[in-house]
Amino acid sequence: MHYSALPALGQPLEGGIFCGLTTLPDGTHHAVVLLPDKPDKVLTWKQAMAWAKKLKASLPSRAVSALLFATRKADFEPAWHWTCEEFDGSYAWNQDFDNGYQDDYRKSFAGRARAVRRLTV
Repeated sequence: MHYSALPALGQPLEGGIFCGLTTLPDGTHHAVVLLPDKPDKVLTWKQAMAWAKKLKASLPSRAVSALLFATRKADFEPAWHWTCEEFDGSYAWNQDFDNGYQDDYRKSFAGRARAVRRLTV
């Protein structure tokens, strides 16, 4: 996919909503696509990671979660959601879609999850 093929923000792309671009440390650029799927219950971090993988997607990184808060906050419940990033062996990072704050919680806690796909551009 090339930049010129990307739709406007908020428009459909590859089964989800185009939310913006992100650049990985290796310099590759990716389009972020928020999938419409939501788990029917709260999940531990491990369960949330497995749920996203079943969708052939992932939980968003901390940077992508901040992008989603900035561009698509209304698409999320005003509560914290898991990211794919671990804080340490027992904790993982989350994004609060009420106030934008990022924090770490025990992986055993039950929280909300949304999945994204990153498409190389």
